[in-house]
Amino acid sequence: MAGVDGTAELGRSGLRRVLAVLCVTEVTSWGVLYYAFPVLAPTLSRETGWSIGAVTGAFSAGLVTSALVGIPLGRALDRWGPRWIMTAASAVGVPAVVGIALAPSFPAFLGAWLLAGISMAGTLYPPAFAALTRWWGPRRVTALTAVTLLGGLASTVFAPLTATLLGHLGWRDAYLVLAGVLLVVTVPAHLLGLRGTWPDAPAPVDGLHTDPGPIARSRPFVLVTAAVGLGAFTAFAVVVNQVPLLLERGLSTGTAAWALGLGGVGQVLGRLGYRRLTAMPARARSVLVLGALGATTLLLGLAPGPVPLLVALAMLTGAARGIFTLLQATAVSDRWGAAHYGRLSGILSAPAMTATAVAPWAGATLAAALGGYPELFVLLAGTGAAAALLAAGTRVRA
Repeated sequence: MAGVDGTAELGRSGLRRVLAVLCVTEVTSWGVLYYAFPVLAPTLSRETGWSIGAVTGAFSAGLVTSALVGIPLGRALDRWGPRWIMTAASAVGVPAVVGIALAPSFPAFLGAWLLAGISMAGTLYPPAFAALTRWWGPRRVTALTAVTLLGGLASTVFAPLTATLLGHLGWRDAYLVLAGVLLVVTVPAHLLGLRGTWPDAPAPVDGLHTDPGPIARSRPFVLVTAAVGLGAFTAFAVVVNQVPLLLERGLSTGTAAWALGLGGVGQVLGRLGYRRLTAMPARARSVLVLGALGATTLLLGLAPGPVPLLVALAMLTGAARGIFTLLQATAVSDRWGAAHYGRLSGILSAPAMTATAVAPWAGATLAAALGGYPELFVLLAGTGAAAALLAAGTRVRA
């Protein structure tokens, strides 16, 4: 059987190739387009004279653009598959990063980040999840777990790499080198590695919804989307504001950074344990994971010390955050199957990506308004609990 690009149907080796390619390109895309920014932003702001708020705002604008573009892109993924879409998005990312590096003014810098947002929509997790869900079928959890495990190492690889480049080259040349990495790694990998038949969409789970419109307007889907959005806001506000919280608790900057890094280890460990939760119904699993996200956030906000306890709680919040990523990846397929995964996942991911974009700014602003970071974490625990309550209403009746 020939696919939409005329190639033969994927076999076992083809599935392994696709998974390996997406593991490599997700680490690279997240590292260049997302995790390099927090490392370079302070120097960038200082040398250009643009305020850190404005610089962060441009980055957030790129993430919002990614959320908006992701909706029509999901429809295209369902129809044509990921090969050309992810290749084109990777290619767009190269001039976007070059534009960030060479921007002579803030409007040009903002425009480059908006272009980077288009690239993010076609290279980060949502399109990779859509590809693996359709190609791997019933074994999708195995593939999704693998790609998120490797993706979780993006900050581990690219944060120190970016810091090294910054120290030797400056922020502009660092971004130029990273643009080269994006070009050399992701463009050919997507073009050559995502070959193969794009399978026909499987039959809808209930045999009725041949059009995803009724699903997208249904009460369970709206509640899932809202729950995932609140969960994303909680998770990313916690990770961005964790170091300031630990500094208020008396930890040194180095120790707080180590706690954040160990939270990444917890994230990987949490994802390794996700398969055991897949035996639970989707609704119960969602309530459990989002409830755990809120509970661990509350414990971290309330615990005054000692240091080992704070580090352990940072790892627990990381584990909950890691499991939440896989919960988001399977929220559509576990309830409505993979027939319209790309389109529905694009709709579901838009509020989550927007929440991710505003979380850094909103967290810092709320901490100032509430009187400190412990108070912020108590509030964030409440948003996690609200997400769990919303998830309780997401049962799908055939």
